[in-house]
Amino acid sequence: MRQTSGMPGTADYERMLREVELRVTRPRLAVLSAVHEHAHADTDSIIGLVREDLPKVSHQAVYDVLRALTTAGLVRRIQPMGTVARYEARVGDNHHHVVCRSCGVIHDVDCSVGTAPCLTASDSNGFVIDEAEVIYWGVCPTCAPGATPEQEDDPEGISRD
Repeated sequence: MRQTSGMPGTADYERMLREVELRVTRPRLAVLSAVHEHAHADTDSIIGLVREDLPKVSHQAVYDVLRALTTAGLVRRIQPMGTVARYEARVGDNHHHVVCRSCGVIHDVDCSVGTAPCLTASDSNGFVIDEAEVIYWGVCPTCAPGATPEQEDDPEGISRD
């Protein structure tokens, strides 16, 4: 399993699984690693990444692991309208997402105000609301008309001169 600087390693993934009372298995470790290393990856991408370490793992095994990890709260499943499901390891902080209408790239957006949920419903209809999910839609700097090479390297459009 690969490990990038600042990313959890195998021992961390094993601990995470045990803490939520999931058995430690090679497919679970590989899927958890793939989601941590590739935020917002779709299922097919995760299957490809897992198969780099476990070439014979089945599609169904990866789907089952993703479901178990999501249910246990170790990963979050998001599915912006019109897109396939994607997974991320950033859980429990009520962050949101910005999605490019052109290329589909997704980035995290921190909650803008206050504590979770950062938006207050005008009428809760009796619900006890514990999370607000916001998706901002737009065009990323790379896809924006008139994008310059500097903008492509600097997604915030901030000049470094």
